[in-house]
Amino acid sequence: MKSERFYRFVARLLLLAVWSSAMAQAGPLPAPVRAALREAGLPESSLGVWVQEESARKPLLSFGAEHAMNPASVMKLVTTYSALEALGPAYNWKTEIYSSTALTGDTLDGALILKGYGDPSLTLENFWLLLRDLRQRGVRDIRGGVIVDQSYFAPLAQDSAAFDNEPLRAYNAMPQALLVNFNAIRLRLLPQAGGEAVKVVADPSPPSLKTVSALLPDKASCGDWREAIATDVSAAGKERVLTLHGKFPVTCGEKSFNLIALSNGSYVDGVFRLLWTELGGTLSGSVAPGELPPGSRLLARFDSPPLADVIRDINKFSNNVMARQLFLTLGAERSGPPATPEKSAAAIENWLQGKGLDFPEMVLENGSGLSRVERISPRHLGALLLAASRSPVFAEFESSLPIVAVDGTMKKRLTDSSIAGHAHIKSGSLEGVRSIAGYVLDARGRRVIVVAMVNHPRAATAKPALDALLQWVYLRP
Repeated sequence: MKSERFYRFVARLLLLAVWSSAMAQAGPLPAPVRAALREAGLPESSLGVWVQEESARKPLLSFGAEHAMNPASVMKLVTTYSALEALGPAYNWKTEIYSSTALTGDTLDGALILKGYGDPSLTLENFWLLLRDLRQRGVRDIRGGVIVDQSYFAPLAQDSAAFDNEPLRAYNAMPQALLVNFNAIRLRLLPQAGGEAVKVVADPSPPSLKTVSALLPDKASCGDWREAIATDVSAAGKERVLTLHGKFPVTCGEKSFNLIALSNGSYVDGVFRLLWTELGGTLSGSVAPGELPPGSRLLARFDSPPLADVIRDINKFSNNVMARQLFLTLGAERSGPPATPEKSAAAIENWLQGKGLDFPEMVLENGSGLSRVERISPRHLGALLLAASRSPVFAEFESSLPIVAVDGTMKKRLTDSSIAGHAHIKSGSLEGVRSIAGYVLDARGRRVIVVAMVNHPRAATAKPALDALLQWVYLRP
């Protein structure tokens, strides 16, 4: 009898374990997550979640995970992981300078040609290094103007204001084969002694751009200072005038922000002239679009940092412009230039098929998540992250993600929690969308894949629920 009772007890335990496992896979959300959703006024139906241990065959938690959802910036994980495998971590971009005629002494009587290949990291400093190399090779006087060859990327029909009617915002810079410094002007706000004025410094400050400050100093607390500043750009003959309005709290100290004040062509023109003059060079003629003439001679070349370094900037700081450059590069590398979004989407879909992954609901527009139409399900993004965890490039991929409470876009989240420093998580944010995706190293040292997306008009209130999910994954029994 005693033996029979023991076996019945064991059988009940086994049944309970099976039932608990089934509930974990298909049951309700963890209590802390449900409570946070209620507090935020969000229905559970607005959330899609996929949680799976790296070593497990089935998910620990799957809730609304089959739905095609707008992922916001976690879509960058699809772009960056596919690029790491398709292009390799050591891949780099080149930017070249050619001449249409031979150099006579230090004088170039013909045109200088700048040809871009989509480098996402051609910052002001790197562009200066390229031009400095040209000067060191003996070129000083350019008399035939400059041709800018952008043909590696096809022109995009989309307007920079199409996404949110904010064409001056730096994240709305359009992709270009030759994209210098993200096409951005950095505006430094410098409160003057006594707090009676605010000096504005534009960097770079090409001759074609005039900056006018109508900012009023304010002694209020710093707060959301950026939203109190309005900017507009107007034309004044050949000049563009950038004007700043509003109030700036001098209690903030020095601050800066980036925006787009010039078209790509005007920006390259102005920055080239500015840097070339600073380097002691002279230029006659225009800086205009065109294509590399046959028979041109290569004068100088700049190679970007390796892809493994570039994706750290893309993922840790959610750089939309760099992600779009990388996305188009995938299309050009697979199908040849000129790159188009359609070529790039096909390149990623073919790469997925080669890995035995099929995401029929996925919609790719620009690969950055800065989109109203991009879609993927939490389950399939989880499957992608699971595949990445078993890839030879996993170390490079995981290290590109923000570390919770340590750096990147997750630096200020969960700072006082036990998960701090124990998860690599990419976050996403759009109007009506909040998302997280990445890897948690839980309290027992198990790597767990976590994907969660909220699509709802009140999604901005979802942060506590997403943080509660991460903490639950870290501490679960």
